[in-house]
Amino acid sequence: MGALDHLKHAARSTGRAATLLLVSVGFATASDLASYQVTGDAIIAPLGGRVGDPIRGRQLVLDRERGNCLICHQVRVDGQPFQGDLAPPLDGVGRRLSPGQIRLRLVDQSRLNRDTVMPPYHRLERLTRVAAQYQGRPVFSAQDIEDAVAWLDTLKE
Repeated sequence: MGALDHLKHAARSTGRAATLLLVSVGFATASDLASYQVTGDAIIAPLGGRVGDPIRGRQLVLDRERGNCLICHQVRVDGQPFQGDLAPPLDGVGRRLSPGQIRLRLVDQSRLNRDTVMPPYHRLERLTRVAAQYQGRPVFSAQDIEDAVAWLDTLKE
């Protein structure tokens, strides 16, 4: 039995706590979508009242499979070659934008720019060209969003 099978078994056996464990290792599901309210150009309140972990957020943003932010953005961090230049640099984003503004951009940038190429990280409706294994699942859980916001907010320079 592989690690994923063990996690699935734990989820069936123990309920919600194991489900949160599944989310924390990258298996967000439709039930992990949090409701939110857009105010102007921001989602002011953290999703589900969660508190973000900037260390985990850094891992998510730099992960070339989960977040894959560096395919379009650049950020000054060691050991990250082949960064994109299609989108604004992430350096200084915590100075330019509030946590609520960062949150909305991660959740669904198309609410601000319908022609954006940035994928929505916390939306399921109106998606196209989604690989079968990712259909019906958000890219990031609510906790993932808050973790990414927490790290991006530290990027002041």
